[in-house]
Parts: sequence; structure tokens; C-alpha cells
Amino acid sequence: MSLLKSYLAFARGERPFSPWAVTYPLGLIARSVIALRNFAFDHGLVRITEPPLPVISVGNITLGGTNKTPFVEMLCRMLLDAEISVGIVSRGYGGKTVDPVVVSFGPGEETREGREDEMGRLRELVGDEPLLLATRLQNVPVAVSKDRLRDVDALVERQVELVVADDAFQHRRMGRDADIALVDACSPFGNGWTLPAGILREPPSVLARASLVVITKADQVSPEQLALLTEEIGRIVPAENIFFSRLSLLSWRRWNGTWKNFEKEGPSSALAFSAIGSPESFRCSLEHQGVEISREHRFKDHHRYRREDMDLLEASLGECGGEAMTCTEKDIYNLPPGWRPSRDIFVPLVSTVLDDEERFKDALARVLQPKIVVASNGYGEDAIGSLLARKLAARFPAADIAAFPIVGSGQHYTREGIRVDSIPEDSPSGGVSKYHLSDLWRDLRSGLLRSIARQIAAWKKLRTSLRTPLCVGDVYLLLHALWGQGRMPVLVATAKTVYLSGHWRLERFLLKYRSRMTWTRDRETIEEVPWGAEGVPHVLLLPGSRRRAYEDVKLLLDAAELLTESLPCSYLMVVAPTLDMTELLAACEGWLFFREEEEIRKGEISVPLYFGPLPSVTGSAHLLLGLGGTANQVCAGMGVPVVSIEEKGKFVQKKLLGGSELLVPPTPRNLAEGALSILTDEPLRLSMAREGQERLGGPGALDSVVEFAASEMGWDLRCRVYDRLRGAWSASPEKLPVE
Repeated sequence: MSLLKSYLAFARGERPFSPWAVTYPLGLIARSVIALRNFAFDHGLVRITEPPLPVISVGNITLGGTNKTPFVEMLCRMLLDAEISVGIVSRGYGGKTVDPVVVSFGPGEETREGREDEMGRLRELVGDEPLLLATRLQNVPVAVSKDRLRDVDALVERQVELVVADDAFQHRRMGRDADIALVDACSPFGNGWTLPAGILREPPSVLARASLVVITKADQVSPEQLALLTEEIGRIVPAENIFFSRLSLLSWRRWNGTWKNFEKEGPSSALAFSAIGSPESFRCSLEHQGVEISREHRFKDHHRYRREDMDLLEASLGECGGEAMTCTEKDIYNLPPGWRPSRDIFVPLVSTVLDDEERFKDALARVLQPKIVVASNGYGEDAIGSLLARKLAARFPAADIAAFPIVGSGQHYTREGIRVDSIPEDSPSGGVSKYHLSDLWRDLRSGLLRSIARQIAAWKKLRTSLRTPLCVGDVYLLLHALWGQGRMPVLVATAKTVYLSGHWRLERFLLKYRSRMTWTRDRETIEEVPWGAEGVPHVLLLPGSRRRAYEDVKLLLDAAELLTESLPCSYLMVVAPTLDMTELLAACEGWLFFREEEEIRKGEISVPLYFGPLPSVTGSAHLLLGLGGTANQVCAGMGVPVVSIEEKGKFVQKKLLGGSELLVPPTPRNLAEGALSILTDEPLRLSMAREGQERLGGPGALDSVVEFAASEMGWDLRCRVYDRLRGAWSASPEKLPVE
């Protein structure tokens, strides 16, 4: 026992010079392991699973003693008052169960006569703290096992709406909606070293991932000490997210094998014994209540008392002359089964009190607002992503929905009024540099690596607040989002399907083990815009959305001139919002621009310019002369045959589009002849249209994504819980604005 006291005095910083300093090297090793572990979680190297229920984690970064159990109880009562059905998950320190065990008591059920043996068996299974919480919170189920995710599943069956995870700050495999970290004002970080050289589980810098920080026992230190600690934590956590709490004595209760009546006052003098993380705090609270401590005995946290221990305590009580023995409520659940004291044990019943409860509620409600992000990497992907964002906004009106485009500036999203959280930048290749080393070199010279670093930094700012990201794009985007924020994203794959055997083994591994769910593309259902003259074929011209569009537009217009010589057609050019109109018109050499009609003309040919979403105009099209990427695929999926040029990227795309696309040498005449061969052969045109629809079409993928998020990922429930809390905890709607 003296060795333990000596070690704790060193670890808590009470003794700066101690033989225990030999543990410093071990502390350095532990700190390195902790850093590697957190790095793996931050960047998706280790899976984080988002439970189907909203989860509030309550934990700390030190060994015990921060009043977690009374704080969890207070938080659950706060949620119950807001009419939220709440449950608790706990690892159950000292318990033996491996599979989930759910403990729940009705009023007075735990003290019913003859239940001592059953309570003892439960203590063996689940440990002391879960049993204490279950008895204090009537009809609140407490699930205990070695796997908290399985515990959550067990609570789903109990119709629980929200889970409070006890001591889960380090349990990062389970995603959480809010992370509350408790810091003990009396011994916040000990000697500043991690285990085994100190009491820190993790260095103080990790408080940055906490949603809210609560400094407990704020009344047990001087105002100067509290101010210094607040300032120190404020360098890691925003000041508005720091709160203070203390313990308040509700009443006293006698115990003599069973619980007896509540009493307002405790003993005048007592022998105090405890097996908790912070026995100093227990002694301090007793003295604050006017109890004279005749003698004190301290045991290791969660110590299971033996009869020999109790005999020694009884003898010590007789020697010191105290009126009675007193211990914490948790200690009662660790006493030997069947043991009875010679005199009633006085137990103080305490609760956590927040110094600013209303501000805490407001902050917690804001944290619990579901924050959803749609990420995409290309003009065509942005179009699909903006549609997905609109569907999400309609289904989850209480959620905060944003976009994270990593190519271009996200005009599709801003046009729909969707906030852009990324820091996208244009690049010479327009984001496609995998087919030509020259494109990659140009992107690198223009700052590609700097751009990626800025985007990752933008992800990092969102890391602790996001729900599962929804990605519209390819495996690169999946990796980008995973590395940036750590959670396994959902992927709407636009680049490859089962028809494209281009998925490498590594890509298949990532889709299987680092994607929450993967869908293929969607046939976008947007209101159609009619165009073109009757009786002639309607041909879409698509120069693409990247830098090379300024070169390709002349190729398309020359092809349209040659095609018109053989077959009169109506044309419509779809202009991506990423393109600069001045530069584009300058590339249309020989064509005149008519601003009022928004069209270009040359001789008898007129080509209106269209700036809206591509799917809105595909319904009237018979053919696409397209040099885009995803946009070509969208048209093929909606039954529009595609004529494009032979190049490396298009050969890869051809595997996906199959017979719905014709590739020709990159000259105006070859494009015109290819288009003419399809437009004058109706069976061929219809056959190409059918194949495109079979390979890429079929409505409903985005709707499936929304439904999956609503039910399987629990976003419907999260929005309902947030709405209820906002209504219960805010005096007016202005107090909790939707961000």
C-alpha cells in the first residue's frame, strides 16, 4: 500500500523528485504509441463505425477521479427531462461479462427483499459503476460488455433514442455525436506525463477533439487556480466550449445490508473509507459537510472488499472513536456479499451541478445538430452531388448540410444555396492528371500538393463534428475524405462499375473495407428544358469543364459545321460553370456572340449556350458530341449516344460506356462523320441509347443513399432528437440557430 501511495504521489505531481522517475522512458514510449493510435483513427487507417443511434461520450484523459459517474447520471436526467429515451453503454470495469448484459431496475426493485444474491451476481458480471447507474436511474437500461458497439445494438432493441457512453473518450472505434471531456480541477494533468510515468491516458492536446470540456470540482480549488487551468485549456479548446461543475449533496442514506431511510444530516464524526479514483475529493466533500474525519482508509480504485478488510475497518472504527463509518455510494457495491456492519454506514448521495446549465444545454444541442457533407471531385460529380444535397435537405430539414468539392469552386452547390466548406482550386488539368504525365507535371508546378494540403486541413477542421461523409466520385475522393476526417465515407461511384474492369485489387479492398456503402451512379431526375427545332436531329455539344475545353470548343464547332453540310441539325452547347466565358468566346474563332439570345452564330448555324444542369437538356437530345468525362457518362446513362475522341482517358471510359459511345480520331471531319453515321441509322442510334441506359441508367440510386442514411445510419432519429432538444432547451428559436 505504501508503494502505491508513493507512486500516486509522484504520478499526480505531488512529489517532483521520486525514485519513480525511472518510469519516464516508459512514458515516452507510451506517448508515441498513443500518437500513432490517434493518427491511425484520424486518417481512417483504423475503422470508426457510426452507430445507428446518436451517442454522447463522457470521458477524461486521466486515471479516474473526475466524477464521471455522477456526471453521466446528471446528463441522463437532463435528457430524460427533455423526453428523450436514453440508455447507457459501459465497459464495466471489474466485470466479467464478454457478451452484452443489459441492467435496468424499476422503482425500488434493486432494494427488494431477498435480492442481495442477485445483485452480487450482477456485480460480478458488470462491475460497480454500471450497477450504481442502473440503481440511480430507474428504467434506464445500462448495457455492459467488452464491445460498446454491440452494447449499442442491444440498446436499439430496447427502443432507446440516444446513448450516453460512459468513459469512452479513448474508445474511438465507436463514432460519437458529441464528446464531453471532464478535467479534474484538483489534479488536472498530474505530473504531465502519460502512463506509466504519470496519470495521463493521453496528452492534454487531445482535448482538441472534445466537443465540450467540463472542469469538475471547480469549487475545490482557489479562483486563481481555476483561472489558470481555464486559460491553459482555453489554448486548446474554444472558451465558449469550457464549462464548470461541482458535486452537491442531495441527502444521506444509511446502509446495513440493505438501504434504509434518507436523512438530511450525516454523522458528526466518522471513519471514512473509499476505493475511488480521487479519495481526496471524497474527504474534502465530507469536511465541507462538517463531518470530522476520525480516521481514513484508502484502497485502490474499484477494490473488491474482503471480509478481512471489513474486520480491520470495524476494529479501526472502535479505536478512533468515530460515530460511524462512511463511504461512497460506489463502495457499497464492492462490499463482500452477505456482510453486515455492526453500525449503519452513512453514505452521502451526491449529484453533479453545472455552474451554467442553460449555456451547457445550448452548446450540447448545437453539437448534436446533424452535420452532413457531400464531397465530389469534378464538374459532373458536382452536378450529381448538388442533387444529392437537395434530396438530403428535403429529407433532413433540421440538419446542417454543406458541400466539399475538391475540383473547381463548387458553382453547382452555391447556385443551389449550399455552403461550400472545402478550399477548392482550379488546376491546369481540371483535376484529371492520371492519364498524361504532362498534365500531372503541370498540376504539380501550379501547386497541386499545396492545394491537397489545404483541402486536408479543411477536412481536419470538420473532423470532430461531421456525420459520415457522402462522396460522389471515385476511389481517390474516397481516400481523400477518409484521410482528411477519419470516418468511413459512403460512396456514389461515378467512374467505374461492374462493366469497367479497371478497379485494381487495392481499390476493391478500399471499397470493401473503407467504404460504409457503395452505389453506382444515378439517372438524375431534373425538370427537362425543351430546345431545338422540330423535324431535325438535336445535337448536344459538350466541351467539358476543364482547362482543355478552351481548345476543344473549336474542334466541336468545326465538326458541327461539317455535319450541317450533310444533315441539318439543331445544336445546344452546355457550358460548365467552371469555364470563363471571355476565354471561351475568344476560342470560338469566326463565330459571333449574341448576348441577348446567349448564342453564337456562324453563317446559317446558330448554337445557343446553356448554363444549367446537364440532365435537364438530355431528354431532347438525339446525340452528344462530347469531350467531357462524367458528363459524357451522364448523357449515355440517360439514353443519349455519345461520339468522342480517341485518347487514353476515353479508352478507359469506353470500357464503362461500351457500345453507347463511338470513339473517333480527334479531327472535326472524323467527329462529323461519326455523328452522321449514327443519326442516319435509327436502329443503331436506338441500340446505343439502350446500352447506355442498361450500363449507367436506372433512377433511384441517390434516393437509396438518402434512405440508407435515414434508417441504417440513423439520421432520421438524429434529426428528431435534435429537434426535440432544441424545443425543450431553448426559450426561443433564435437561441439555437440552424448553422
